[in-house]
Amino acid sequence: MARTCTALPDVLQFMQLMWAVAHGLETTSRRMATAIGVTGPQRLVLRVVGLFPGLSAGDLAAVLHVHPSTLTGILQRLATLRLLHRAADPGDRRRAILRLTPRGARINALTAGTIEAAVVRTLGAVHARDRAATRRVLQRLAACLDAGAGHGIGAR
Repeated sequence: MARTCTALPDVLQFMQLMWAVAHGLETTSRRMATAIGVTGPQRLVLRVVGLFPGLSAGDLAAVLHVHPSTLTGILQRLATLRLLHRAADPGDRRRAILRLTPRGARINALTAGTIEAAVVRTLGAVHARDRAATRRVLQRLAACLDAGAGHGIGAR
């Protein structure tokens, strides 16, 4: 008979929910790749570039809170799929300027079956006060994870 963990401490309950969200993101991302041809992270890049045409790769990395090298593979894949156009900035040839292709704009316009659609539904069902509190908690956690990456392993 399987044992159930009905009385997990708060921290483990929170982590359990985060793992459930992470699993849902990965599962939906794979489903999106099959259904619309891009993964969740690729679609996020398309959405941001669609909102800010002419954004540089470095600026995109800053918006997404990732290191520019993290985006390299995603940008290359989107360019290979002819969804994203990368061009050298005429003012600074070291910078890549990003724009959606017409095909990328069509993918960008899709909403059904995406992670974003699930987030929209969820946020629509939650009071603004709760959204703000959740945002603060997640921002604090992200900052703590970023600042403490690799620190405190084995610390009590």
